[in-house]
Amino acid sequence: MKLGIVGLPGAGKTTIFNALTKGNAPTGQSMGGRFDVLTAVVDVHDERVDVLSRMFNPKKTTYARITYTDVAGLQKGASEGGGMPGQLLNHLSGLDGFVHVVRAFESDVYPHPDGSVDPARDLEALDTEFLLNDLGIVERRMLKLQEGLSKGAFKNKGEAQAELALFEMMNEALMAERPLRDLELTEEQLKSLRGYGLLTLKPTLVVINIGDDQDEIQLDYQHRLTTVVNLRGKLEMELAQLSAEGDEESLAMFMEEYGVTELSLDRVIRLSYDLMGLQSFFTVGEDEVRAWTVKRGATAVEAAGVIHSDLAKGFIRAEVIHYDDLVALGGMPQARAAGKLRLEGKTYIVQDGDIVHIKFNL
Repeated sequence: MKLGIVGLPGAGKTTIFNALTKGNAPTGQSMGGRFDVLTAVVDVHDERVDVLSRMFNPKKTTYARITYTDVAGLQKGASEGGGMPGQLLNHLSGLDGFVHVVRAFESDVYPHPDGSVDPARDLEALDTEFLLNDLGIVERRMLKLQEGLSKGAFKNKGEAQAELALFEMMNEALMAERPLRDLELTEEQLKSLRGYGLLTLKPTLVVINIGDDQDEIQLDYQHRLTTVVNLRGKLEMELAQLSAEGDEESLAMFMEEYGVTELSLDRVIRLSYDLMGLQSFFTVGEDEVRAWTVKRGATAVEAAGVIHSDLAKGFIRAEVIHYDDLVALGGMPQARAAGKLRLEGKTYIVQDGDIVHIKFNL
């Protein structure tokens, strides 16, 4: 999973990036509209992986991973000046979702570029840039489809008409200033839209970046595939850096003082998994205990393909036991003796926490 941290200049994107990656990238430096990206790959800490690693004592333990990118270059009003730069759009289009940072903190050192702090205004401003970008894409495709249908240029007229109806529906939503993620599209429709780089279609976690002693802010922002969360960005960055340094005593003291029960890294990962509809399954053995990420509702053969394409091609069956059952029984020998290992076919729906061993033949 690859998530882009986006926001207007001065929102505190890099502060949140550091909080989520335990990094120390310089903060408070506006890129002035210049495209630039910081990238970090983060392990998804999962206690179940730790338990399985102690149980199997493997040579290697591998957690699932998330890639975060801190994306600079987004400016209010870009759509009025010819749109976002192509390099920036290409990067945004390749992301699985957004962490949209919205400024709610006051600072004399880093005054707001617009002269006042207004989270609702800033949230709407970047939404507008994304909406206008998508509207341009949708309108151009609609025009091409309409021209092609009028000239009889499509071999499959029915497919072209269905595509035009889809784009007309999206155009209507965008004209009403509704993001495309509000539409309940089928998996087939979503698959057909992957190559268009539609920004408002992507799941979005809105992070309201508040000050250390500031109360949480509630925004009326109701959209599908959208979650809103308040984070004390500067404090969370400092806590993450203490964690990276291994200063557990100071970390525990500050978390207690500020009433922080969970680091933002773990919280945002959990919210991101829920938002993206993802879950984890595991493979275990003497060589490696590993967590893998799949969409909820994925079949056994799709899970096999996540591990390696050859496993999906030569899939015979999957040997499955749930993490809870394995732990309760005390290990794989006990599970086998109790007859708790199930053999499942290609269409089995993998559950969060399943331990899967793929039988295959090529």
